[in-house]
Amino acid sequence: MRLLRAVVAFLAAGTALAAESFLYIGTYTGPSSKGIYVASFDERTGKVRGLRLAAATANPSYIAIHPNHKFLYAVDETSAGTVSAFAIRADTGQLTFLNKVSSKGDSPCHISVDPEGKNLLVANYGSGSFAVLPIGADGKLHEASAFVQDTGKGPNAQRQEGPHAHFIQVSPDKAFAVGADLGVDKVFVFRFDAKAGSLKPNDTPFAAIKAGSGPRHLAFHPSGKFAYLTNELASTVTAFSWNRESGALQELQTISTLPAGFKGENTTAEIAVHPSGRFLYDSNRGDDSIAVFAIDQAKGTLTAVDRTLAGGKVPRNFELDPSGSFLIAANQKSDDLVVFRVDKQTGKLTSTGQIAHVGSPVCLKFLR
Repeated sequence: MRLLRAVVAFLAAGTALAAESFLYIGTYTGPSSKGIYVASFDERTGKVRGLRLAAATANPSYIAIHPNHKFLYAVDETSAGTVSAFAIRADTGQLTFLNKVSSKGDSPCHISVDPEGKNLLVANYGSGSFAVLPIGADGKLHEASAFVQDTGKGPNAQRQEGPHAHFIQVSPDKAFAVGADLGVDKVFVFRFDAKAGSLKPNDTPFAAIKAGSGPRHLAFHPSGKFAYLTNELASTVTAFSWNRESGALQELQTISTLPAGFKGENTTAEIAVHPSGRFLYDSNRGDDSIAVFAIDQAKGTLTAVDRTLAGGKVPRNFELDPSGSFLIAANQKSDDLVVFRVDKQTGKLTSTGQIAHVGSPVCLKFLR
């Protein structure tokens, strides 16, 4: 009987442990923020606890976690253009600085790690360029192995006077890298070689987006058949089919993220597909809301199903927790994180009443 109780207690402890995640928060540094923060997140209750500074660093506005969960990377969004590497302490979540290298451009704003964990891909907003930074076995970054400079401009004189790379990520099939440039209204597709850390123009080198749309971030569907692009300047989402053999994006639909009759200024920021593949979320800055869409599993097209106020000002970023049960909105201008429960049948969001305060939050990442 004593052994049975011990086994039950062990299994219960394991279940409890599996329901805990670290939540990392990238910020713009200033009077109310000093760098990257970390908290514990309870996937059963949606509670954010023990918020603390994990590493002091300048403007870590976008962060990425290595697939082995041992390292974290952060852009240093300044004109100097650098990216920093950190080691993650498994028991506390604290970060230890490893090294820093050039991003090969001005004001890097987005990074991602390839699925094999061999390279960090970076988009430089200020100068409109993409680069690949090899990752060593010790987690440290090496100097760029590939660099691509975008050219051109768009019709929006204030925001599209030149190229502004805003996103780059390896496709689920690992053969391509997809990069969005807000300034030139294009989504570039590169052939990607993880071993060489190279980017080469694909046979179909880009998908052109409606002029003035300002493509920002892209999210792939779990099936690998579809991709979704948030267009910052137009406040729309474009749905694509994705050809895993040729790396071609074919537009299926473009739909507004705003309610009918909306008047005023708005830009979109983040986009994500629910782990189930049934729903898509997009954040509005201006309307200060999260738009919810249902995804047609056969066609990949979207239907608007809900719109939920973000509970704060300027939801720059949001993230779904690993269980898909909660969505956390990072409200940049109200200095808070607001936790919503996800209805897995409808995709709709309901506030849990859980709010955590952190200065200028702009990027969230979970580590289970």
